[in-house]
Amino acid sequence: MTTKSAGAMMTVLVLAVAGLCRAADDEIDAATKARIAEFDKGPSTVDVSKYPKGIQENYRVFRQKCSLCHTLSRPVNSDFVLPDEWSRYVKRMMHKPGSMINATDAKKIYAFLVYDVSVRKQAALDAKLAPLSAADKEAVESKIKEVHAEYDEK
Repeated sequence: MTTKSAGAMMTVLVLAVAGLCRAADDEIDAATKARIAEFDKGPSTVDVSKYPKGIQENYRVFRQKCSLCHTLSRPVNSDFVLPDEWSRYVKRMMHKPGSMINATDAKKIYAFLVYDVSVRKQAALDAKLAPLSAADKEAVESKIKEVHAEYDEK
């Protein structure tokens, strides 16, 4: 296979993946589309320079995989802040046609998102934790601590 034909095949593959991902966006209701449009207007990057090296690597996986189907500003500016919200979201994205997210990638993306929220969106996290029972709040905080324990540099 020549370099030219390999490049053409890669272009076709990228366009096919993008088409599959975009088609899935057509299945959502108008209110959700409007909410997503607001998230898409925000910044599309996160300064991870002060994050642990493992989370910085996970951010690279997040950028690579998640940008195949939607803007990175969507999850970066999302109102999801609880670990279970991110777990459901990542699993849903993982099962979308063309996402190319395997179980290892999903774990890294989840860890990045949970870590990032606990650093960058602490006020929003606190607001979602406030109405929870003590046991539910403790369960959420435990999941966040698990991610920190795995990645924080000692």
